[in-house]
This record gives sequence, structure tokens and C-alpha cells, in this order.
Amino acid sequence: MTDLPIGRHNPKAVGLRGWSSRLIASHKFQRWAAGFMPTRGVVRREGEALFDLLSGFCQSQVLMALVQLDIPQMLLDDPLTVDELAVRCEVPLPRMVILMRAAQALQLVKQKRGKRFALARRGAALVGVPGLAAMIKHHDILYRDLADPAAFFRGETQTELADFWPYVFGGDMDAAVADTYSDLMAQSQELVADDTLRTLDFSGVSTLLDIGGGSGAFLEKVGHKYPKLNLMLFDLQKVVPAAHPRFATAGMTARVRIAGGSFVHDPIPEGADAISLVRVLYDHSDSTVADLLARCHDALPEGGRLYISEPMSGGDAPTRAGDVYFALYTLAMQTGKTRSVAEIASLCVSAGFEIVAKPKPFRPFVTGCLMARKIS
Repeated sequence: MTDLPIGRHNPKAVGLRGWSSRLIASHKFQRWAAGFMPTRGVVRREGEALFDLLSGFCQSQVLMALVQLDIPQMLLDDPLTVDELAVRCEVPLPRMVILMRAAQALQLVKQKRGKRFALARRGAALVGVPGLAAMIKHHDILYRDLADPAAFFRGETQTELADFWPYVFGGDMDAAVADTYSDLMAQSQELVADDTLRTLDFSGVSTLLDIGGGSGAFLEKVGHKYPKLNLMLFDLQKVVPAAHPRFATAGMTARVRIAGGSFVHDPIPEGADAISLVRVLYDHSDSTVADLLARCHDALPEGGRLYISEPMSGGDAPTRAGDVYFALYTLAMQTGKTRSVAEIASLCVSAGFEIVAKPKPFRPFVTGCLMARKIS
């Protein structure tokens, strides 16, 4: 009899994989492999990787403490001793010593002559990346939502993030909440806009409508790169007022049309030959996304373009950014999910678009991109 090929339906293959896992899980094997020259390096690397996963939460909390205490900004101005940092931050000296050693181990700071701490390259990038400090501070909500991971994945946790972003429901919101949302989105959009414009081509477009565009941070970037492009912004009534001073300062008021409304409940403005959805789809369910894409299709002329930019899952090749971080974040929001480029493309095709480009992301942890065109 011919053996079945090794694969997922072959009992022999399953047995071999199970045997391999049981062998590696054996303490006796681990002890032997740690001392055997050909396998010693592998054992060490796997052990270090596991410990890095275990200690990851502690690392994120060191980062959070640095940002909450404003230490990166302090060190940007002048190197400081641990004693000086302890006084400025009102942290007991022994605890500040521990914090700064941890920050040094994470390569966020370095020690100079005179035992003064200065920013390392990674720490300087932390200060330089627009909106990153604000996003780090915001993550205390996510950390609380993940306090009981098993309950979280069972769906038993009433997450705080589900209430933090009320705009996803497309309804009214308090003005203060709208301001918080707009400011956080505007700060985080800097990198997203930069990477989107590196990846997607907007030349040949006459009028671009940015749906869910907040206070216009993305549109402003597009407007600077494409000075002949007309711009349209569509977002909630309480959100869009913040866009007026932005475009006035940028000298783009004459080029911009701003409309207030909800893309969940209200008609999408017409008159554009291209629509952009930047960090919009992953906030919503498949049914809401399908409806939005269908209405984008109806609002565009034949040949009109659709630009999508947002963090994406790696699909069959999971990534840390898309399938660990963003997948858990959207799960905590309880309204959307992180999708692969193939999943988004399928939703676009179902809405009547053809896929024009699925470019390789410049920085997958910032955003992925897709361009489609209306064909019917």
C-alpha cells in the first residue's frame, strides 16, 4: 500500500508532529539540548524569546512610566542624573534607579560621563514620532481590559475601549468627547498619512473625499503633496468643526468642502472621483463595512477610485502588529476587527470594485494599503 503524503489529513504526519512536540517539551531533552553544541544556541534563543514574551508587559509598563513622567522630553533638553530625575519626577531615588536601569536595558536611554542619562536613538524616536506619547498614555485602558486574558477571549469582559470610541456607532456625542477623539486621531494620523502617500498614487484624481477624516489631518497632507487636488471631508457633526482652522492655517480653505454627518446613517456626499477610507474599516463589523463600500461605490462615477489605508492582519502569515496588537485592540473595541488585505479586497469586489493595487506596506505596524476602482 502507498503511504499517504505527509499533510494535515495524514495520521502519520499528525503522530510525527505530536512526537516532536512531546520530545521538545521533555525536561530531559531540554537539559540535553542545552548542553549539546549543535542545539545549544537554538535552546538559548527559544528560551530568550519565551522570556521576552513573559516580560513584555513589564517592558510596556516601563515605557508607560517614562511617558507619564515626561522623562523622554526632559532628557531631550539636557542629560540628567538619576538624582535629578528623582527630584523632578517626585519618585523615590531607589525606585528611579530601577526605572532608569530598565529604560537603559530597553535601549531607550543611555548613560554618559558623570552618570547622566541621555536619550538613546530609540528614546529620541519616541519623542519625535507624532502622537506616539499620547497613544502610549491612552493604552492604560487596553491594559485594564486585558487584566484577565482568559475572560477577555471568552467574551466575558465588559471592556472600557468599547465605550471610549463612541464615534464608531455613528451617533451624537458630547463635544468634549469629540475633541478628545479628534486630537488623538489627528496626532496618530501623521505617520499613517506619510506612509499612505509613500505607497498610493493620487495623481489623476480631481476631487478626493475622505470619509471619517476627523479634523482633516490626512487630507491636509494629501493637499500639500497634490496642490491641484480638490478636497472633501466627511465626518460627524461634532467632529468636523476642528477641521476649519486646520485648513485655514494651511491655506486650503478654497479647495476644501466640509460636510458633517455619519457614514453609518447619512448619505455620502457626491461630487468626488475618489474616496479614501483611512483607519475606518477596522472599526466596524463586516456588515457595516459591506454597506459602506456599497454606498461608496454608488457615490463614485465609473472608474472612480477607492483608497483604503489601515493596519491589516497578515492572514495566513500572521504578523505581530496586525494579529497580536491590532487584532486585540479591535477585539476590545467590540465593534470591528483587523482584516487581511485579501479579506478587504474580497469585500471591495463584492461591492462592485476591481482591485488595482495591493502594494507591500512601507511599515506594516503603521498601515497597509489597497487601491480599487469602480467598474460597474
